[in-house]
Amino acid sequence: MKLAVAQINCTVGDLAGNSAKILAYAERAKLQGAALLLTPELSLCGYSPEDLLLRDGFYHACKRALHDLAKQVQDIGVIVGHPHAVGGRHCNAASLLRDGKIAATYLKHELPNHSVFDEERYFDHGTEPCVFEMEGVRFGVNICGDVWEENAARLAAMAGAQVLLVPNASPYHLDKQVLRYQTVRDRIAENRLSVVYVNMVGGQDELVFDGASFAMDAQGRLTHQFATFEERLGLLEIRDGRLVPGEVVAERTREESIYRSLCLGVRDYIEKNNFPGVLLGLSGGIDSALTLAVAVDALGASRVHAVMMPSPYTAQISLDDAQEMATLLGVRYDVLDIKPAFDAYLDTLRAQFEGLPPDTTEENIQARIRGNLLMALSNKTGALVLTTGNKSEMTVGYCTLYGDMAGGFAVLKDVSKTWVYRLSNYRNSLGRVIPERIITRPPSAELRPDQTDQDSLPPYDVLDGIMACYVEKNLPVAEIVARGYAEADVRRVVKLIRIAEYKRRQSPVGVRITSRGFGKDWRYPISVRYEDGF
Repeated sequence: MKLAVAQINCTVGDLAGNSAKILAYAERAKLQGAALLLTPELSLCGYSPEDLLLRDGFYHACKRALHDLAKQVQDIGVIVGHPHAVGGRHCNAASLLRDGKIAATYLKHELPNHSVFDEERYFDHGTEPCVFEMEGVRFGVNICGDVWEENAARLAAMAGAQVLLVPNASPYHLDKQVLRYQTVRDRIAENRLSVVYVNMVGGQDELVFDGASFAMDAQGRLTHQFATFEERLGLLEIRDGRLVPGEVVAERTREESIYRSLCLGVRDYIEKNNFPGVLLGLSGGIDSALTLAVAVDALGASRVHAVMMPSPYTAQISLDDAQEMATLLGVRYDVLDIKPAFDAYLDTLRAQFEGLPPDTTEENIQARIRGNLLMALSNKTGALVLTTGNKSEMTVGYCTLYGDMAGGFAVLKDVSKTWVYRLSNYRNSLGRVIPERIITRPPSAELRPDQTDQDSLPPYDVLDGIMACYVEKNLPVAEIVARGYAEADVRRVVKLIRIAEYKRRQSPVGVRITSRGFGKDWRYPISVRYEDGF
């Protein structure tokens, strides 16, 4: 028999649009001879609906949509993910639609409640296996988190399943596919089942789903690997109960995977929220340069507006490089001099500042003037402001509230400075869009004469290493020092992380690319006296 997987981009709450897409993929699969189509977790409503799942009306709407979809499914079986209310319980479900009816329903057993997942908040646990037969093959169903534990797959095997179908809404982070492979191989080794793993693709707020759907035979050998970061109808053949090896696409590099995740995250955030386009401050520095490149690759040059806002401290090379990059990418480019506004601010505050030396206050005023100008343009045109700060800066609070943090989407929120350089070089390898001088010159906020980032911060390789240990790996201070970092640097960075929390809480949502970004999976108190490791 032939089995198809629908690696699709579902929009949260768009029940009609998601249903139409599922039906369209079912028709395509049927035309190619497939008897069964597998769609991702919660494909009917998108993942994750979050607190929509606390509303009875949402369950009623999903139930109506599921029954309407079932009536239209003929001459093929389709497994659809959906929220399911039954007997006062609310479950994460997957139903088999067949011959115009709902033929079977499986309720997810394991409800992840860690990192970005809050399924215990919304769902009750299922307990029973679901096994059905089609064209002589016995299929079992698990949903996403089920395969990360032993029990649900074991129950499916005990109920007679030969092939385990796993619909997923598994968000991307760096090297995630390695973990998926190992987890699935663990279940295969325990149960001697073939596994077909379909994953959602697309951006949903801070999360990006990378697709990367695959299949493994009962010996744990990879038989199919479908493309990442794009919608795809994949076909598999099962002969004598076994998967026949088929399409296996080449693995993307880490740089390409991250870059594509950023583009997909930006594109879907803009498209799914109906913004006409984006605008950003282009400073002549590397962070705004990379942000601009991502925006253009995601949306096209016609929907991107770059604004240079020089101050008295802006170097001529910054002006030249920003102009060159805007020309290379073909975006609208405007220059708005902030000196008159800066002078007006200082004049207004002259009496209040009398006798006080210049400090970061004057620097922050410049950043906030720029934020105000960008937000004014956003209000007037409807375009969304993209912020350009990176994770390294956000980690230690090297950013200005209502200044460079002002905006609606933070493209580089989870991208460290060292990765900013790697991604910039990667993008230029596809075709030069970032002037080389932007990449090679020392980074600077250009808010005072001869300023560089390293005046205020440890070298970025040191900062990023400490940040990765503390934020992403949860290592204690002593262990970070034991890894070769100077104790003074570790103490300094950890203290900065702690006191910058109030800023991070006010930062816009941005794409998550690591196992722990500053979003749903980072929940530290702002008001706290505990100092880790001191």
